[in-house]
Amino acid sequence: MSELLLGMRLSGIRYRRIQVEPPFGIGFGTVDGWAQFHFIARGPVYLRSPGGMLHALNTGDALLLPRGGPHGLLSEPDLPSRDIATFETATLCKAVSSIRACPQDSCPTRQALIFSGCLEFDLGSMHPLVALMPEVMLVSTLLERHPEIMPMLEAMEREARTERAGYAGILARLADVVSAFIVRGWVECGCGDATGWVEALRDPRLGRVIAAIHRDPGRHWTVAELASEMGSSRSVFAERFLAVTGLTPHRYVTELRMRLAAQWIGRDRMPIETVAQCLGYGSQAAFSRAFKRITGQSPGAVRAIATTENLASDDAPLY
Repeated sequence: MSELLLGMRLSGIRYRRIQVEPPFGIGFGTVDGWAQFHFIARGPVYLRSPGGMLHALNTGDALLLPRGGPHGLLSEPDLPSRDIATFETATLCKAVSSIRACPQDSCPTRQALIFSGCLEFDLGSMHPLVALMPEVMLVSTLLERHPEIMPMLEAMEREARTERAGYAGILARLADVVSAFIVRGWVECGCGDATGWVEALRDPRLGRVIAAIHRDPGRHWTVAELASEMGSSRSVFAERFLAVTGLTPHRYVTELRMRLAAQWIGRDRMPIETVAQCLGYGSQAAFSRAFKRITGQSPGAVRAIATTENLASDDAPLY
């Protein structure tokens, strides 16, 4: 799994430095496909998760919501939330804005200080892993095993409090790195109690097969070749693969290819013909038929939708 995570891309799109005096409730409704990161530079703060769970957070705590979702940061557990988009903002630098919701004569030590970010969370061919992650991933659960994260959290706290020259950009980069540490730590701890697809990766023989497919998705894999990777007969391999992943080997390879194709066409703007060649299709027409059969859309439609969304994102305010 560590080898497959080499392709992980986790980068911030929009950030906010939030300074607010209790009592407060701030609601976040992240866009589909975006993860959400929060760092508490001065607490305490409560998180109400998308599923309604409450998490008490203190100064220096950081967390990642890998699938985003509506959630709130509160000074008290039972307070209602006000949509973050309704707060007055000031631009600090590209993609970073500031919110100050404090009376002029208030004491800074009473104010909560939070640094938040919406992040593009792309695991490439490992994308099924996102659905298996907890809705909230806390950095505090990793500190004993990974003490190297603590200096980064301390640096984030200093930057958020002191507001030195260039602090907004530094905070944004640190947020990206800490988020990646949280994901990697969860993977290295065995992915918690996740089952199904992760169970296949835990199986030494079946894991080799999946790793081989992900390393070379454009290869013309046959059941015999995949069974050989596992070191078993074709029938034993096919039965085991279906039982653990819920898919036949052929369907798994095809869905992986189409997931990668959608990312390459929409996000990376690769030519459709190039994508078809990289994924082992002899012609663009054959690739387009397979793509539409799996995704329900043509490659050209995915390209057009991505273009429209990118233009809208470029014009959107950084709130």
